[in-house]
This record gives sequence, structure tokens and C-alpha cells, in this order.
Amino acid sequence: MKTLLLLRHAKSSWKDPTLRDFDRPLNKRGKAACAIMARYLSDEGIRPDLVICSGAERAQATLQGILDALDPEVTLSIEGGLYHASTGTLLSRLQEVPDDVGTVMMIGHNPATEDFAEALADGTMAALEQDMRTKFPTAAMATLTAPIDSWADAALGGFRLVSFVRPRDVEAH
Repeated sequence: MKTLLLLRHAKSSWKDPTLRDFDRPLNKRGKAACAIMARYLSDEGIRPDLVICSGAERAQATLQGILDALDPEVTLSIEGGLYHASTGTLLSRLQEVPDDVGTVMMIGHNPATEDFAEALADGTMAALEQDMRTKFPTAAMATLTAPIDSWADAALGGFRLVSFVRPRDVEAH
């Protein structure tokens, strides 16, 4: 069994109009959402073996905002190719993950993160999938599992959506 965590970056700032989109930092709300999601990861004992993060500033800042909740031995990979990636690109990258990795987290952007989660989901959790389709807000995370031994066997429609968590869901508890 393999587990995939798809985390959309936290809310970014538009304060400086001279910055390229790639270089936008998190705003105050985004930083607060990172703290909420870090608490969720810690409380739930969610420990990815590998984090693949977009090279964009706001994605890397999201990673930094949750890093203390992750295992100190987690492998981190910052990859420019996740910025504006297609579902096909994300699937190809996932299929390259070493088989000794049980849980991988990908930190990226929308619409790519939402589209990828939807394409991976097998449809067995219709209500949860609909909730995710309605809105995949910043700092939200989809958890999907697949009954595979090798990431090379990851396929669209081959994962079960087991949870979809937004910062507001964590705050409510």
C-alpha cells in the first residue's frame, strides 16, 4: 500500500506587484494556515518519507511552515517542474519515486493539485470527492492510497481518496 499526500500551498501575498508569480511569498493568513496544518500533521502522526515541493517561493514557504511537524529524517526535493505542472507531469514524477518510499507528499499549486487528485481518485468516495471538487482551497490536503507495491504502478483512477482536510476543518476541532 502506498500513500500520497497532495498539499496545496498556503495563501500567498499579492502585496508587491513587481514580484513574478513564482516569487510571491506567503501572506499572514497563509502562515497561520501552515501552523494549523502542521498541528494536524503532528496530531495525526502523518509522516511522509519524501516531500516533493514546487520550487515556487510560496510552496517552499509552505514546506517550511510544516517542516517541524515532519520526521527530521524526511527526504526533501525542491523541483521547479511542479510549478504549472500538468496531471501527466505529476503522474510521471510520482512514478519515479523509489519503491522504499511508503508515503510521499507533493506540495504544489492549483489547478494542478486539484486536477491531479481528481484524476487519481477511483470514485469510491463520491461524497468526499465532490467536497474536494467543490473547492480545493489553499493549504488543503488530500490523502490518497493505492494498493500497489511500486510507485511505477501508480495510475489515474487507481487511488482511493481517504481524506480531504482544509485548515478550517482542523480549526473547527
